[in-house]
Amino acid sequence: MEQRIGSSSEPLKGEPVKGAGFDPAYIPGLTAPAAEPRDAGPQDAVPQDAPEPAGGTPGDPTAGAATDEPADRAAAPPDGPVFEAGDRRAKFAADHRGVRLSLDEESCEFGWDEIAAVETESPRFGKRFTITVHTPERRWYPIEIEAPARSSFKQWESELDAVLDAYFEEGSA
Repeated sequence: MEQRIGSSSEPLKGEPVKGAGFDPAYIPGLTAPAAEPRDAGPQDAVPQDAPEPAGGTPGDPTAGAATDEPADRAAAPPDGPVFEAGDRRAKFAADHRGVRLSLDEESCEFGWDEIAAVETESPRFGKRFTITVHTPERRWYPIEIEAPARSSFKQWESELDAVLDAYFEEGSA
């Protein structure tokens, strides 16, 4: 006679496993947002009954002059501190938009609201400067940058501190 443990013969069901090992999009900033699939038809076609754009005809060079002005202001960086450091493989950049890390072909970007802390470490010996971005989900993203000289460490730390003082609000994440 066969004996079964449990009250039913159905397999156990639980919540699906979540995490970076199963879904790379689980880590914010690691992958780019998914692009929407394009249809086979032309995307830029304007229906015949569509209203004419406010700036004039589509071929007119002044066609969007009034509407492009706010976009130009949004694209232009505000007057504020910017920090960039990099070597032949790694790059770190921080400005009004947030922090960007890149190593070889891989890169990730964090907005200021996605950052819990930014930590720097300069070695006692050597020229590898480490910057670590910590997120509220208790994940950290370190990057090591080889400095041209050890004297760069103090300059980099002061420039990064100026950016953090200007844009990073402690406790905002």
